[in-house]
Amino acid sequence: MKHTRVARSIDLLFCLVIMPLVIMLLPVDRWIVHNTAFLITLVGYVYALYFTYRLAKPAQLFLQRRYLRLVVLMVVLVGVTALLTRFPISDGDVSTLEAHRLAARRGIRTQTVWFFFLVVTGFSLAIELTFELFRQILARQELAAERDRAELALYKAQINPHFLFNTLNTLYALVLSKSDRTESAFVKFSNILRYMYEQADREMIPLADELEYVRQYVDLQKLRLNRHTQVMLDEEVDDDRVPVPTMLFITFVENAFKYGTSSERDCTIRIGIRLRDGMLEFRTENGVMRRREEKTPGIGIENCRKRLQMLFPGRFELRNSETQDIYRVRLTLRLNEPQS
Repeated sequence: MKHTRVARSIDLLFCLVIMPLVIMLLPVDRWIVHNTAFLITLVGYVYALYFTYRLAKPAQLFLQRRYLRLVVLMVVLVGVTALLTRFPISDGDVSTLEAHRLAARRGIRTQTVWFFFLVVTGFSLAIELTFELFRQILARQELAAERDRAELALYKAQINPHFLFNTLNTLYALVLSKSDRTESAFVKFSNILRYMYEQADREMIPLADELEYVRQYVDLQKLRLNRHTQVMLDEEVDDDRVPVPTMLFITFVENAFKYGTSSERDCTIRIGIRLRDGMLEFRTENGVMRRREEKTPGIGIENCRKRLQMLFPGRFELRNSETQDIYRVRLTLRLNEPQS
């Protein structure tokens, strides 16, 4: 639709502005009296030539390697132009003009016709090449957008099973221990599943929903922990309606509970979420109670980084560090576009 509006605007610009200005370069006041038929024919030829190019799209024919059609088109147009240069001069002029003046007048007509042919051809080809380049750029952007959407869907699909697997382990441990908190854990787990189901097709959700999701997960984890583990969740948000990616924090919160809790040693997990003036800051801090057996980075964190690179290129910073057996994650994210 946008491409069509631009094309119509250019057609109007050519018909109502450019060509009238070019035609005014001719001695219109004299030709309208002495060469009326030729002037009208020339003007009609110019506009017919332009719209022939617009319909035939010679630049597109060339890019599509349809050379035969392109050659036939140009031969026909050149032939019609050559015939126009032989437009007959009125009988009165032929009888009264000297031979050299008659030849000069024919030469001026020929030069005028070919001049208009070159002007219209050059303008039309330039417009068609620009449109074709524009179409190719749009096609590449649409292809890249489809690829990015597919990759985002893949990353989200990988995150969800990862989370579910670890949560089911928590529930399994509660069942085995015959804890009286098992029923409450299943209620919270069902709330989490409902959230995941309802938000499955949404890439962005209000921050308030994501925070509630984190709270539900933290409460679920607390049910299986004993007195040795303390969990501190701090929130400082000036607007909980701003949109954020779904399941943005859960990967880091999940890892903090997975590697930072112990049933025998005192440990603390700190989770901080702060939003002020569109700048989001998320932190986790936990003691290292156990380590990954694999040396490669976890799937969840890598997927989260890739999602952020697609959704917020150049607008986030994700760092993780470990000092003195304290593991820290810090994510800063500019949710609104920076003003230029």
